[in-house]
Amino acid sequence: MKDFAAIDFETANQYRSSVCSVGVVIVRNGEVAEKFYSLIYPRPDFFTYWTTQVHGLTMLDVEDARPFPDVWQVIAPKLEGLPLVAHNSPFDESCLKAVFKEYGMDYPNYEFHCTCRASRRQLAGILPNHQLQTVARYCGYDLTNHHHALADAEACAVIALHLL
Repeated sequence: MKDFAAIDFETANQYRSSVCSVGVVIVRNGEVAEKFYSLIYPRPDFFTYWTTQVHGLTMLDVEDARPFPDVWQVIAPKLEGLPLVAHNSPFDESCLKAVFKEYGMDYPNYEFHCTCRASRRQLAGILPNHQLQTVARYCGYDLTNHHHALADAEACAVIALHLL
């Protein structure tokens, strides 16, 4: 796959609609063409202890952030005609569908591909697990900033270029 958009969401709480950050890496002709990152004011608007432990974000970080529809207005044109790729795509796709529903937006039925599934198929028995940081390391990407949405999207893009 030479043209795609790798995407990663972080959520503020247990609700999939509570996206609080997004990272997008646009790949064209097998090369990274563009990167985008934004904080997002989540709905519902609270953070749990556990989600903050994972990604480090709090309400203070997003208090001045734009809501999802405003951020998506910037992202959507970048994704036109591209399949989306995520590591553990069922999570990211469910977040996207949930936040579209939360805001009453029409979901455009994006085509999703999963680098985690690709890793399980192609690297079974080679890797100890198929977590993002493990597969990224195998593909030559140092994911030192794991759970930052842009770093995770970058890692996913590298994996997709190797496995998809």
